[in-house]
Amino acid sequence: MSVERVHRMSYAVDAAAPAGALYTLVADVTQWPLFLPDTVHVERLDFDAAGDRYARWADADGELRRSLVRRSLDAGGRRVVFREERPDEPVAASGGSWTVEELAPGWSRLTLEQELVLGGPAAAAERAVASAEEGARAALAGLRGAAERWRRLDELLMSFEESVRIEGPAEPVYEFLYGVESWPGRVAHVLEAEVAEDRPGVQRTRLLNLADDGSVHPTEAVRVCFPAAGRIVFRQTRPHPLLAAHAGEWSVEPDPSGVTVFCRHDVLLDERAAERVLGPGAEPAAARRYVREVLGRESRAALEPATRYTGDPVRALRSV
Repeated sequence: MSVERVHRMSYAVDAAAPAGALYTLVADVTQWPLFLPDTVHVERLDFDAAGDRYARWADADGELRRSLVRRSLDAGGRRVVFREERPDEPVAASGGSWTVEELAPGWSRLTLEQELVLGGPAAAAERAVASAEEGARAALAGLRGAAERWRRLDELLMSFEESVRIEGPAEPVYEFLYGVESWPGRVAHVLEAEVAEDRPGVQRTRLLNLADDGSVHPTEAVRVCFPAAGRIVFRQTRPHPLLAAHAGEWSVEPDPSGVTVFCRHDVLLDERAAERVLGPGAEPAAARRYVREVLGRESRAALEPATRYTGDPVRALRSV
């Protein structure tokens, strides 16, 4: 017979950053994949000034887990209260709060308090507690690191999109994007590809990529696939050498005469890697241009072979 029990935890970190900057990072969950190492994707489902509701896919203990969370946001008090809807066993209920305090000008404290109501076998409950505690510490460290770069964060963050027009049906295009293991020999910069599926629609990929200078570098990613919606969201767990974090989405949008395929990239530059990759004296602006060019070219290269599998006799690809 299982006994329900309650586990409470509280963690705090001090950051060399204004309280407002730290609170903004807590409140804007859409950027968490760039700051929280376990977060693969976040989708806001509802949002207003008083609160929001979002779905979050997080990688914990080698397993991708989806959670639904509802939050109330108090910008004036710099406090966020959250509650998870329908948590997975052995967690029967989960909720807590984020609080940001100003300690001194340019210094603030972020506190995460959480309560778990646990059932089921003791061993499963202990694993759930350990996972939650590890996730809490990692989240605090990630948000602190981002906040302490608040003066430079705007030039380190980039979001951009590539789009192409394919005159053909959507299904073969999506199938090609899904089938990463077929990319070597078809996508110019991909030399090797390994794909493992934890379960249908959740992929872990490892690509060996060829750079312009002839060097090779591996990238690894977790991808969550939504075939009915024509979407694949991803977060690279081992990004390009110039990036600290990289997330994004492929989407295939059909219309009566064909499809438009979008690839969105959200990246956080690794400022320490700029000189190592681009040479002495490289500025963030040069790194931004380089990343935009390389990722844009690689996105287009991944789409070119898809035109051969559309079943459309025109098989045309053009930028839009």
